[in-house]
Amino acid sequence: MKDFLTALHGHEGPAVEAIVVAIHGSVPVTAGARMLVDATGLVAGTVGGGKLEARVLQEAREMLQGRAAATRFFFWHLNRDIGMTCGGSVSVFLQLWHCGGPGVHIFGAGHVSQALVRVLAPLSFTVHVYDEREEWLARLPEGIQPHQTQDLAASVADIPDGSYILCMTRGHEADRPVLARALKENRFAFVGVIGSRAKRAVLERELQALEGVPGEKATEFTCPLGLPVGSDHPAEIAISIAAQLLQIRDRGSALRGELRSQSSAAP
Repeated sequence: MKDFLTALHGHEGPAVEAIVVAIHGSVPVTAGARMLVDATGLVAGTVGGGKLEARVLQEAREMLQGRAAATRFFFWHLNRDIGMTCGGSVSVFLQLWHCGGPGVHIFGAGHVSQALVRVLAPLSFTVHVYDEREEWLARLPEGIQPHQTQDLAASVADIPDGSYILCMTRGHEADRPVLARALKENRFAFVGVIGSRAKRAVLERELQALEGVPGEKATEFTCPLGLPVGSDHPAEIAISIAAQLLQIRDRGSALRGELRSQSSAAP
């Protein structure tokens, strides 16, 4: 139980908690068993394995994809409904959690990043910052997760699906490899780069010529970053970026709600 709660508390992004609330007869699981499921599959715990667990995973995936309600209750006879030889039955409750809010992964710990994390810290985001420089990472406030690395682009591989990627390094030559990796992996909810429209044009050309990103894919990022408000002062840029991330977050929540409504209305 302790390991499960640790996994739930530390998880980033949406996940489904499944709890066996009641059992009857011969079953391969005890009441109170639970597991955590995200888009990659089983994260922690178990509800007995085999066909029962496979069915719970299937139902959880529908919830994660927005094709089912955020809470669901099932009563299954294991032989009749699940296809198991056991003659007992189980009741399972599933709940969708948005653990820690969306993950925001910022590449670069410079002045604007320092201002941005202080705006994001009290909001429903889990914030990570990546930089080569230990002294800049040391300036981050408590609650922000620092990652010191000499290979920023390689860090993209470990970032969960659906996260927000912000390229805010010392220049476009450092931004470009991170951006290329994020676009090629094509699994993030938002990819943005700080800079001007002129910088965007340079990046689009170089992503194709130097990084091998296909033409249309090389345009699938946001730059300039942030809503068109305020000045070029780091604190005001930070507010404009945070507002944009809130806008993206709320748009995604609205879309998931719309999909659930459509699913419920379907015959």
